[in-house]
Amino acid sequence: MIRDIMMANEAVTPNQREMEILQEYFPSCFHSDGSFDLTRFSEFLKDKVNVTKEGYELKFLGKNYARMLASLDTETVIVPDDAHNSKPENINSENVYISGDNLDGLKHLLKSYSGKIKCIYIDPPYNTGTDGFVYNDKFNFTIDVLMEKLSVSEEQAQHILDLTTRGSSSHSAWLMFMYPRLQLARQLLSYDGAIFISIDFNELSNLKLICNDIFGEENCIGCIANINNPKGRSDDKYFATAHEYILVYKRKETVINAFDAEEKVLKRYREQDSNGKKYRLIDLRKTGDADLRSDREEMFYPFYYNERTKNLILGEKGLDAPEGYITIVPMKTATIEGRWRWGHDDEAMQEGFKNLVAQYMPQKKQWSIFEKDYLDEDEGVTPTTVWNFKDVNSERGTETFTNLGFEKEVFPKPKPVGTIERILKIGTNDNDIVLDFFSGSATTAHAVMNKLICDNKKIKYILVQLQEKTKVNSVAEKNGYSTIDAIGQERIKRAAKKLREENPDTTADLGFKHYTLREVNQTTLDKMESFDNTGFITDTTIYDEFGVRTVLTTWLVHDNYGFVNNCKMIDFSGYIAYWCENHLYLINPGLTEEAIKAMIEKYNFEGEFNPQNIVLFGYSFNYVEMENLKTNVKILRDSEKNLKINLDIRY
Repeated sequence: MIRDIMMANEAVTPNQREMEILQEYFPSCFHSDGSFDLTRFSEFLKDKVNVTKEGYELKFLGKNYARMLASLDTETVIVPDDAHNSKPENINSENVYISGDNLDGLKHLLKSYSGKIKCIYIDPPYNTGTDGFVYNDKFNFTIDVLMEKLSVSEEQAQHILDLTTRGSSSHSAWLMFMYPRLQLARQLLSYDGAIFISIDFNELSNLKLICNDIFGEENCIGCIANINNPKGRSDDKYFATAHEYILVYKRKETVINAFDAEEKVLKRYREQDSNGKKYRLIDLRKTGDADLRSDREEMFYPFYYNERTKNLILGEKGLDAPEGYITIVPMKTATIEGRWRWGHDDEAMQEGFKNLVAQYMPQKKQWSIFEKDYLDEDEGVTPTTVWNFKDVNSERGTETFTNLGFEKEVFPKPKPVGTIERILKIGTNDNDIVLDFFSGSATTAHAVMNKLICDNKKIKYILVQLQEKTKVNSVAEKNGYSTIDAIGQERIKRAAKKLREENPDTTADLGFKHYTLREVNQTTLDKMESFDNTGFITDTTIYDEFGVRTVLTTWLVHDNYGFVNNCKMIDFSGYIAYWCENHLYLINPGLTEEAIKAMIEKYNFEGEFNPQNIVLFGYSFNYVEMENLKTNVKILRDSEKNLKINLDIRY
């Protein structure tokens, strides 16, 4: 468990994850001492990649340090909020809210959700100088350790330590903060997934460089201008800033869904025929390049139109209009002849003539022919890179928040629900998982719940929020919220309550499971370091300090079962164990001979019971219990059933 992880972390170096991948796929490029043979590796690439010593790349102070942080395993445990999670609205919920550092949260999530997250939305610190961002981390490296691990000089090591301990808000500090989090986020994305990152102008260029470095420049699929303050910020000096940005990157291949057709109706499809079908009018006259009669003579021909009867006739060159009809030809201006988009005898004309109408254009003082373009209700509209909608306005974010009964100052400027709803619309489908690891006031959860109700879209969310202290004497603190994550959780509860009241028949998942990431205190670490189970008496002190629920939850996530699983309690003659698919967890102390016998019998006589991994919480068992279990497991392995059982003792 924690002791095992701490020992493994001592050997971690920058780029360790990448080197492990290379070791798996290119073993011949490694020498017996573990060193990497770049010359041999280049032989694999020479036909397709031009290997040079020069190139364009992102460099900043602390980049290797940031890479190392991504490779270190988390030394926190996952503590379930059993009182909250057991409530009727939460007990079967598949939504997850994690209170804790998002770097630790991402590392826990990777063990169960790698490649499973379809959509990530984050609103990280913008590093404006006034948003409160300062970089501090909890890793206590010495200068000598950094010099060895990062292969840097003493001066460089000191600079890095200064960035990590003195609350820097420099560009390098911000990049060092973001880099490992985005590295881990990429691994969480499914191959058809995408990440949406809100940012303003201050760090936009750096964010794009860092994302190009991590996701690959070819995977940048858009930069959205989100018009969230149409009037502009009044305190700006030169230009009143009216928008922020949303950078969008894909993991590998992704599909961006269309916006709802209703938006298209409101914006463009304003006409309606006698059957109630919506359409817009598109000028049949060619516009743009090659739009003159001289460009395509065969596409200059007349239409004849009767203003009284509204009858339209396809004309012929050289023929006069019938009596009572006017002649309409494609005029670019009053004196310059243009051409039509369709040829006189084209298939498009034969099929689409019934949808053509004549209309007078007062601004040009001339007639033209227009095509009725009917709305396909299932078509939708391709999103643009400018989101100038009322529901993405920051004022709507505050309005939605206060409508839940919060005072405005409890959480200033929460993200508008409309912004994230649009991201969910284009970035998710049924049964997808959405992740937000800078969840703030939990707007993402609110947007997901709205989608569950309005679109019947069965998506789930995972939110991570640091237990950041609210400011002393702030409105938030005075309202009883000591940390930001408490505000987020309360918002989810209030939004869910409101949605249930408005939709009493809904069966949507409006609950959530809550977990807290907890660091192990030094006293417990000291006890773990000195633990000795060679005696005949079991010392359960460490077990008591963790508790079975914390150990079990941490292990289930570690072993790829996630927060939603089918873990069952198993009673072995009074001893309670926990079974989840291929793992049997023995955490509680008091493993008697009768319990071991009952477990062996279950393996022998119940065919469906065959977990291949028996996992022990090493601090719960003494020497005799351990040896007795090992002996019986060996008997199982050597039996006629030839069971392949692995005994995994974790500390």
